[in-house]
Amino acid sequence: MDLHYEVQGKGEAVVLIHNAMADLRDWELIAPQLAQTYQVITFDGRGAGQSPPLLKPAHYVEDLRQLLDHLNLDRVILVGHSIGGQIATDFALAYPDRVTRLVLVAPGLSGFQFSPDVQQWYAQINAVAPDLEKMVEVLLNHPVYSVVMSSPQRDRIIEMTTHNMKRSFEWKTYEMLWAQPPTIDRLSELQTKTLFIIGKKDMPDLFKVAELFQQVPDIHFAYLEGADHMPTFTHADEVSSRIVQFLSQ
Repeated sequence: MDLHYEVQGKGEAVVLIHNAMADLRDWELIAPQLAQTYQVITFDGRGAGQSPPLLKPAHYVEDLRQLLDHLNLDRVILVGHSIGGQIATDFALAYPDRVTRLVLVAPGLSGFQFSPDVQQWYAQINAVAPDLEKMVEVLLNHPVYSVVMSSPQRDRIIEMTTHNMKRSFEWKTYEMLWAQPPTIDRLSELQTKTLFIIGKKDMPDLFKVAELFQQVPDIHFAYLEGADHMPTFTHADEVSSRIVQFLSQ
């Protein structure tokens, strides 16, 4: 296994999948809390943290499968944040017998088309490349990060984002392989019991994603007051307690 990973705690296995332009530090305030009850696995996705760069199109679902096989984990709880939630959902549809519960924190969704505003934001980031400092500034100055950037976790998010934006310069491709047919057309097939967590100050697009997830037969929603796209940093205690409560039901 060439991906960097860490394991802490004992019990039922919980695998945490991080946000884009992040790494396993996305969970450093949450993993120790979950590890009091569960075996918690965090890892750096390909191209992030201490894992190898992307040299061919990313297949994050298969990377996750290989990690679980390497750790001899047949059945796990998956917790995914943003693109990590997109990976977790795709995985749960591809390998339903391997996922016992699903927790999605402000997840992406395969096949979802982002609004022109979000696409323009991405274009603005690319327009200032390869100036690393400006790219991070444009990314984190977006309203979706307004809470975390005015919080005590400001330095934490800047450091992690800068590290992983710099890592992206090593990539040979930015192509990513997602579920086909797209998960957006298959949400009603998702049989895994699911918890969907989102901050009330997150982007409008992700509330549209939340509406789409209402098709999932067994899903519960939690809306966090005063949280933006990074509740893993600013509302770690609440996210942890919501997860534990959901898993203990």
